[in-house]
Amino acid sequence: MIDEELEKLKKKQLEEMLKLHNQSEISKKTSVIDLDATNFEKEIAKDDLTLVDFWAEWCGPCKSMHPIFTRLARKYDYVNFARVNVDTNQNIAMKFGVQSIPTFIMFRSGKPIDKMIGAVGEPGIHMICKKYS
Repeated sequence: MIDEELEKLKKKQLEEMLKLHNQSEISKKTSVIDLDATNFEKEIAKDDLTLVDFWAEWCGPCKSMHPIFTRLARKYDYVNFARVNVDTNQNIAMKFGVQSIPTFIMFRSGKPIDKMIGAVGEPGIHMICKKYS
């Protein structure tokens, strides 16, 4: 009798531990990475797709896109989602010709492969992600 209850407790604990582990793995995959001069090249150089949001604090359309961008990062796990604040990283913005914000650039292996300008909303982010699936 005691052995059965002990086994049930062990099984329940194991299930809870696996659930927590899986949640932490998911949150690792779905977080939006903040990029700057120290990590930009390394992050976009990956073979995976990386969608970068070029934004600024003072930009209303950028602020409206942020929750959409973050939510869709959870949906498209084969795309890395990242952000570059153009005010603090002007050199990166200039390198990729970002003149209007928000601007979204899709990278693969360090090379820009697609670009969208403006508050494209959820349909725009869906479109660019599905285009490279």
